Amino acid sequence: MNIRTLQRGLQYCGRVEAVRQTYHVFESEGYFFVLSFALSKARRGSGYFNLVDKAAVDYVHERVGGTRGVTANYVLAAAQRTKHIPTRLLALNVLYVLVALHWATITRAGEHRQLFFTVRKGRRKRPLS
Repeated sequence: MNIRTLQRGLQYCGRVEAVRQTYHVFESEGYFFVLSFALSKARRGSGYFNLVDKAAVDYVHERVGGTRGVTANYVLAAAQRTKHIPTRLLALNVLYVLVALHWATITRAGEHRQLFFTVRKGRRKRPLS
């Protein structure tokens, strides 16, 4: 991954409000850049970022599109034979990207604040190809 490629043409895709964090998703050439910021007042101003490969987002959308009750563990299991999703954190960030792109919604928070998503089938045109 080249940092110059990432910064060139960074385009805002959307915002996702989750249980503990607010996520801002940006799209660049080949990657999504996911910034997260804590919602709690005790952690105000703290956050982190992750890079998500577009191929991983496309793979997950094609694989689990049309499914309700999708969790990060479900995505991790669905992609276990590929190199797209090596960790649960990356699986969760892929789901946040799908929400920002309006390809998925957060349907509910379960026990232990586990999030459940509904992933839509079909394609929407992305801002950058």
